[in-house]
Amino acid sequence: MATGDYDVIVVGAGNAAFCAAMTAREAGATVLVLERAPEDENGGNSRFTAGAIRFAYNGVDDLKALMPDLTGDEIANTDFGVYDTDQFFDDMFRVTRFRTDPELCERLVRQSFEGMTWLREKGVRFVPIYGRQAFKIDGKFKFWGGLTVESWGGGPGLVDRETELAKGMGIEIRYDARVVDLIFDGHAVTGVRVKSGGVVHEVSGKSVVLASGGFESNPEWRTRYLGPGWELAKVRGTRFNTGDGIRMALDIGASPYGNWSGCHAVGWDYNAPEFGDLTVGDNFQKHSYPWGLLVNAHGRRFVDEGADFRNYTYAKYGREVLNQPDQFAWQIFDRKVIHLLRDEYRIRRVTKVTADSLEDLAGKLEGVDPKGFLSEIAAYNDAVDTDTPFDPNVKDGRATHGLALPKSNWANRIDEPPFEAYQITCGITFTFGGLRIDPDSGQVIDTDLAPIPGLYAAGELVGGIFCFNYPGGTGLMSGTVFGRIAGAGAAAGMT
Repeated sequence: MATGDYDVIVVGAGNAAFCAAMTAREAGATVLVLERAPEDENGGNSRFTAGAIRFAYNGVDDLKALMPDLTGDEIANTDFGVYDTDQFFDDMFRVTRFRTDPELCERLVRQSFEGMTWLREKGVRFVPIYGRQAFKIDGKFKFWGGLTVESWGGGPGLVDRETELAKGMGIEIRYDARVVDLIFDGHAVTGVRVKSGGVVHEVSGKSVVLASGGFESNPEWRTRYLGPGWELAKVRGTRFNTGDGIRMALDIGASPYGNWSGCHAVGWDYNAPEFGDLTVGDNFQKHSYPWGLLVNAHGRRFVDEGADFRNYTYAKYGREVLNQPDQFAWQIFDRKVIHLLRDEYRIRRVTKVTADSLEDLAGKLEGVDPKGFLSEIAAYNDAVDTDTPFDPNVKDGRATHGLALPKSNWANRIDEPPFEAYQITCGITFTFGGLRIDPDSGQVIDTDLAPIPGLYAAGELVGGIFCFNYPGGTGLMSGTVFGRIAGAGAAAGMT
């Protein structure tokens, strides 16, 4: 199709964007997807995820509907549990300190299984997350933390499949096409200005869906909104999420909304590059800290590593690492738990030291006060309740006693060599602040709290869903639910 005259223009080419594009196309719209990245870096942050998706389900029959190739042996040897809407709501309310927007949260939770069913019907394949979310106890796998399913092939597999599906539906995709402005007549959005090949041109559209991510790759905005020091964080994902979609919407009067000083940030390898590396993917993350300890430059612990399942603490502990002296920490493990470490600890590009004694380990922890470290470990070891059994599948209550900073679960003494330590810093995933939308149509709302005709939004740049923290796997679900809502809204608004 020649430039102009599209029904729906989608800005971005990640999961939220493709869910919007395919939904609009199902409604009969002609759809153009504009992706800032070159084709070999397409997919936004979705490509960098491990592919885990959180949704409500009522048991194994629901999961079989999404994964029909589950074998009888897999079902017999696995406890998938139940994760119903009440549990999903409880997790969202708890981790966001009840600050999640209730209307957005309602749509996210109640439409989550429907969104998964739609993806499956479109042709996206799902598999159980055996490698990261289940431990084998007494011969049977048991899932924990409300997260059981991932897209086949992880984030790259999801993006590639959605790209294939979109093209098969007749959706046009252009790469190296950076949308720089919205065309706005003072009343409605009627298209976009696109920079491609060094030239800016206009593309008209009856509706525009912004799905181009947050501002995590913009160090100036990170420092402005998240605070001093955030310019020093590593970026886990794409280098292209610099807030373009948010900025161009604010420029025409869109209402900013949500936790603008908040973000999803995790423990990330200390020597990882500035932005995500697709050859490594998500493997610079280091998420097995509940089984060990985190110490800073003074050799001191600074968080309760066992406060909750990893799914409910990892997205806020990156900020805690950034707040430590010189923005780093070391994760400490001994022989008892090394076999539990996730696969990301075994990649070649990892900042790791090993030792056969704590004294030797203390001398290898670069930047750490050895005396402070040894005294901290001694105090911790003395405080561990060794009478309570260790169980990684549940919050086992195996805790410390008498410490100012407790470890509430999974507390094991650090006393059996060999010892392993991994150096981390903060890796930012996405920002929580963004645009205000109508929860039923995805339409962007202006500062007078009126809808902006022709403008819709989905994905990371929607504000109000996450505050302070984040339940693992909810990002792809949010992109799916609100991508579908925005795509339907944009298609309905094209007439």
